[in-house]
Amino acid sequence: MSTATQPPLRPAVEYPDSDGNPMAENTLQFQWIVTIKEGVEAVYWHDPDVFVAGDLLWYPVEGVPTERMAPDTLIAFGRPKGRRGSYRQWEEGGIAPQVVFEVLSPGNRAAELQRKFDFYERYGVEEYYIYDPDTGDLEGYLRRGGRLRKIDRMDGFVSPRLGIRFLPGEGADNLTILGPDGERFRSFQELNQDYHAAARQTEEVTRQRDEAAHRAEEAARQAEEAARQRDEQARRAAAYAAKLRELGIEPD
Repeated sequence: MSTATQPPLRPAVEYPDSDGNPMAENTLQFQWIVTIKEGVEAVYWHDPDVFVAGDLLWYPVEGVPTERMAPDTLIAFGRPKGRRGSYRQWEEGGIAPQVVFEVLSPGNRAAELQRKFDFYERYGVEEYYIYDPDTGDLEGYLRRGGRLRKIDRMDGFVSPRLGIRFLPGEGADNLTILGPDGERFRSFQELNQDYHAAARQTEEVTRQRDEAAHRAEEAARQAEEAARQRDEQARRAAAYAAKLRELGIEPD
């Protein structure tokens, strides 16, 4: 009598949520990563099926945890918003992020940049943008014929997927990105300044309104007091006239 043997269980494949690398190497790079990620997030805040993430590991192939990349910003259309430890493509309906941004730092090497480019080209990224805030250089690539092709001119270029416009300036840290509504992507510091300026303006409008209301109340009180005094004077005049008549004197 033979006995069936069970095949050995394969160990579960682990997909770490961190690759151990820092999100940014300096404050300028970090500022631009956050500005781009949050700017795109703000454009699509109302759309529940646009997922935007920063520095999130993307695993395109199930069972191959070493094949991964952590774009500075990735955008996946057709995927719901929500928290994720990593972007596992086979759990995301097989949808690859369509748009990817990388913000360079002085520590980036040519081989590393080529490895990222090859990864994004291999796994279906439609638009790939690279910005170096230290030099002001901006490059963009669009998928054509199954390959990522360089965009000839980035000044004024509008992303087909995102609808945002790029306006590179002269020199370092001088890129302007406009949303579909024409509003400029702002850093957190700028947004914070805008918020406090708007709050101060609201406080000033409220103060002026309260002062106007107080002046109106004071004017109404004074008018009421004047009317009371006129009534009192009329009452006294009538009483005085009546007293004169009692004495046989007809008041003029």
